[in-house]
Amino acid sequence: MAKAPVATLETICKSVLSYFPDANIELLKKAFHFADKAHSGQMRSSGDPYIIHPTEVAQILADMRMDLSSICAAFLHDTVEDTAVKIEEIEKEFGKDVATLVEGVTKLSKMTFRTSEEKQAENFRKMIIAMAKDIRVIIVKLSDRLSNMRSLEFLPAHKQKTISQETLDIYAPLANRLGMSKMKVELEDLCLRFVHPDVYYKLAEIISTSKNEREKYIEDVTVLITEKLSEYDVKAQVIGRAKHFYSIYKKMERRQVDFNELHDIIAFRIIVDNITECYKALGVIHAAFRPVPGRFKDYIAMQKANHYQSLHTTVIGLGGERTEIQIRTQEMNMVAERGIAAHWKYKEGKFDTRSHESVEWVNRLLEWQKDLSDPNEFLETVKVDLFSEDVFVFTPSGEVKELPYGATPLDFAYAVHTDVGNRCVGAKVNGRIVPLKHRLKSGDSIEVITSPTQTPSKDWLKIVISSRAKAKIRAFIKTRERDVAQVQGKDILDRLLKEYEISWSKLEKTSQYDQLKRELKFNSLDELQVGLGYGRVTVDQIISKVIPRDELDAKKAKMKTVENESFMKKAIKSATKKSEARNAIIVEGVDDVLVRYARCCNPIPGESITGFITRGRGVTIHQANCARALDTDNERRIQVSWNKALTMPVRRNIRIRVLSNDEPGLLALMSQSITSVGVNISSANIRTTKDKKAFAIFEVEVGNMDQLAKVISALESKKGVISVERS
Repeated sequence: MAKAPVATLETICKSVLSYFPDANIELLKKAFHFADKAHSGQMRSSGDPYIIHPTEVAQILADMRMDLSSICAAFLHDTVEDTAVKIEEIEKEFGKDVATLVEGVTKLSKMTFRTSEEKQAENFRKMIIAMAKDIRVIIVKLSDRLSNMRSLEFLPAHKQKTISQETLDIYAPLANRLGMSKMKVELEDLCLRFVHPDVYYKLAEIISTSKNEREKYIEDVTVLITEKLSEYDVKAQVIGRAKHFYSIYKKMERRQVDFNELHDIIAFRIIVDNITECYKALGVIHAAFRPVPGRFKDYIAMQKANHYQSLHTTVIGLGGERTEIQIRTQEMNMVAERGIAAHWKYKEGKFDTRSHESVEWVNRLLEWQKDLSDPNEFLETVKVDLFSEDVFVFTPSGEVKELPYGATPLDFAYAVHTDVGNRCVGAKVNGRIVPLKHRLKSGDSIEVITSPTQTPSKDWLKIVISSRAKAKIRAFIKTRERDVAQVQGKDILDRLLKEYEISWSKLEKTSQYDQLKRELKFNSLDELQVGLGYGRVTVDQIISKVIPRDELDAKKAKMKTVENESFMKKAIKSATKKSEARNAIIVEGVDDVLVRYARCCNPIPGESITGFITRGRGVTIHQANCARALDTDNERRIQVSWNKALTMPVRRNIRIRVLSNDEPGLLALMSQSITSVGVNISSANIRTTKDKKAFAIFEVEVGNMDQLAKVISALESKKGVISVERS
């Protein structure tokens, strides 16, 4: 990968003046020298002076033609967090606009969490809130991450992998969603280098070896396309390039093939003057080359949510090679590379993004996050919006709705309106009645069928794909379950007050009531009733706080204690049988309880876990980021942890899926790799395919995440193994 040019104050000033001649360059210089002084003596992991990092961030923003406040904030973004500088000093020296951006980026960096999953999820939620206030905060943060990724080689290996995975999960998709493809591509390639170094360097070697042949092919095709376009008086710039590493890797993974079996790793871009010329150029290309059926997409007529516009087609090019061609105008190309930054309109040195649709998307996310109190649940929900391709469908009136790939009529119904989604019982697609789980295709026309008696169910969460639909269904279900819990809690509380002859109105005026609220963490009678209904608050907890001990003992001696604990407490108590997991898991606030592992995610020691109280079945243990756990009611969650005090290690059976070439002796080699790291194989199942590939499922006994990592690493190192994943 080409190394980024060294950024300096001079190069940044030159970049800014090229697109903003009236810029206050003195303010920019002042920000640089202020940061240089604040970071004096600080060094990066590479051994370079720290000021190199904020300078590079500023250069990245200047290359995107950002406004002056953003570039000043880039110089200053670490001063408040890493030096003695206060935000008030930033505002005094550089104004409120710069200070707001610096404070926004600082808040994103300062958060600390109990688990890495919680950190990632809450980090993303904070980003959404910061983006809604000022979209520039996230642009600075993305640039900061890109600069850090460029120098990641100087960090320890475990940090390289963790940071790269987080970048792949959040930052690269976010850059893509904001239309910043140039940044997204570089982030993904840098991540591949550290997450899958073997794949990265193998691709680098193969592509380097075939460089001369590839460059000759690009030159020949470029000349041919240019000649064909000239015949029809289409003035165009034709650019050929190999696709970036991460794109090639994902294509290999998706098709389950080796690099040598890929035929469309080279793409060509045709840049013309206007939209009319785009379609004219498309006609010329399809006349000159045979188009591949089903591989044409018109993102000009129906642009993506991030404002990306282009015509995409795949044709059979020279030598019978499949060749991808993109056709767009200069303006479209600028938008494709710079995304939201390309739309900013400068006015007196400032810009306005209020009407931009990317900001509207952020505001929609902000609305959804209010319905999802659990950060992991929120992250899993919006990831669909970040990663999915788009499907464009039509309402009966002809209005276009954009939905994620794989969306159903139920997703469409919620895209129209929440009430339409909640009352949806079916749909007509292109005039034909289809089930709710029907997968929509671009161009479909949908008519929703509703019923006033219909309400959402949990099963709908397995049908819908879009963030909006998932958020609205979960919000409805939780509200309904909360109402049920409150009714049950009210009944419990009424019987309790009656039995102990306590007046709630009098109790509210006492100091005991304040203590009760503080210790049981509720702010209103409604909250207390819900807590009782869910089993998070027990009768004994209330009684012990409001009745003196001696008086309570006297009352208990005179009367028979009424069993009025909530159904949640009973559910736990009814499941106090011996279980394999009991000693391995510590359940917060509960003793002698049945603990079972969820089959959907099958957690192993060392993984972050969460518990879910199940009626009559004790506590079910899920991985913290398990999709099914995220679908459960947050009120029924309970904090659990692995018991680190156990003298005997807990061993869990898990499955590992291996894709490999079908070669003699490879199964024996893989089995030997597993046993060589001290792991027992419980069972093995293997099947082969017609294209000389083999799928193996190994069930192995592991005691912790380290053992699992060793098994996967041992398998990945074997020649002939294509991919290894936990199943």
